[in-house]
Amino acid sequence: MIKKTIFRDQVREYLLREMRLGNLQEGQTINLAALARELGVSVTPIREALTQLQQSRIITAIPNRGFIISELSLKEAQDLYDLVADLEVLAIENSEFDEAAIVNLKNQQLVFKNAEDTITRIGAKLEFHRLLTQNYKNALAQHILDDLKIRIFFYEREFMADDLLYSKSDNQHDAIISAIEEDNVPTAALVLKMNWMLILDYIQKQLLEVL
Repeated sequence: MIKKTIFRDQVREYLLREMRLGNLQEGQTINLAALARELGVSVTPIREALTQLQQSRIITAIPNRGFIISELSLKEAQDLYDLVADLEVLAIENSEFDEAAIVNLKNQQLVFKNAEDTITRIGAKLEFHRLLTQNYKNALAQHILDDLKIRIFFYEREFMADDLLYSKSDNQHDAIISAIEEDNVPTAALVLKMNWMLILDYIQKQLLEVL
């Protein structure tokens, strides 16, 4: 139960948390009336939250069926990872990294290395990328990245259980940090792009097997 004074944004966060926990799956229909009863709020903030998520392509509105969690697709994966990679490269090319920022990246990299399950690892990886790009002073780009990475979570939760892949990604994270320490932004940007493309290539292969 959530308080009636909590509106659209809180409902949105609740839905996203349920998705991350696996309680809401791809293709599942969201029952507005049932959700309103469960949360103790009116249908209006729920509909507003779902509309926001629809704009982020996390939710799809289906005529005569309502809102469903969007299905995964090969084309969306390509577009999604390409765009995130390009935006993150733009972000670090226009960021400054002081000693504290580098320390934060190293600490988060340790969290990533020590993650013991897939969901924890995904969360640690996404937080590493958030720290990597947080000094980019473009609020619109940051908002877009946040939304895109919500969708990325679905792909990685579904397909990212390969320890070898994470080992390669781990090495690339270390290389990004080293390049930043050396003030070699072009190399950091190149490895960052490679990191996202490594994950995309793996996910595309997995998608081809199931679609």
